[in-house]
Amino acid sequence: MIKTDLQKQIGFFIVKTIQFYKNHLKLYLMEETKIFYADGENPKMIEAYKKAQETFKYFWRELSWEYRRIVPGLDVACVKLAFTQEIDNETVVEHMWINDVNFDGETIYGVLVNDPNELTNVNNGDEIAISVNQISDWLFAINGQTYGAFTIQAMRSEMSDDERASHDEAWGLDFGDFNDILIVNEQKEKPENLIEHPMSKNMKESLIEFVTNNPEEVSSQDELGYTFLHRETIAGNQTSVEVLLESGADKNAKTATGKTALDFAKELKWDHLLPLLR
Repeated sequence: MIKTDLQKQIGFFIVKTIQFYKNHLKLYLMEETKIFYADGENPKMIEAYKKAQETFKYFWRELSWEYRRIVPGLDVACVKLAFTQEIDNETVVEHMWINDVNFDGETIYGVLVNDPNELTNVNNGDEIAISVNQISDWLFAINGQTYGAFTIQAMRSEMSDDERASHDEAWGLDFGDFNDILIVNEQKEKPENLIEHPMSKNMKESLIEFVTNNPEEVSSQDELGYTFLHRETIAGNQTSVEVLLESGADKNAKTATGKTALDFAKELKWDHLLPLLR
């Protein structure tokens, strides 16, 4: 079920929450453009980090719709990030999970849910803002079936059958085949879901009704300059983008950091949106 008055009910929930984080959290922003890897790290794990970064947009697409559901559809949703600190003239890296995730197209926000082993610059429970380039994994689950979890699957690939069974039982989730990692719901049955989330299609008429009744929402910008079009582009929602453009959304509107919707589509590699936004 989706909340009625689609955008009015959730308002600018995602972006306003991000603004709250920016005003209140302990910032942990990285200036580096490359993810950190620990010396001697397993090549399988490094490959898992890369796959997680390449596919993170699907995690955010799913979570953006989760925030609009009356009844939650996800069993779990979290992101693993690389945290670093210089200790005794060495860069110490720890990969830890956050939940309560938000994403503005550039930075990931959330709450750290692990206790660091060596790092002293972050603690369990800290509200975090960190560069998207520091993603090392993501995971969500629907009806017990996992999606993503690339680092977990890399570890499972080196377990025996009994070890994998015990591991999955401990998590209480079905991780499936470590050689065939799913990234969207019903991926096998409906491969078109890789292009667009089914809720984006199903909510078309509701969105048309909403923008017809609330035309000011089409051009409204929040404190950071984000528009409805920016947010739907970041989430990869083609039908929503089409409706907003047909309703007069300004594709040239820029965020406070100078980003247009097209810029986000290019950076996140939402290729199906590029013709609409050019």
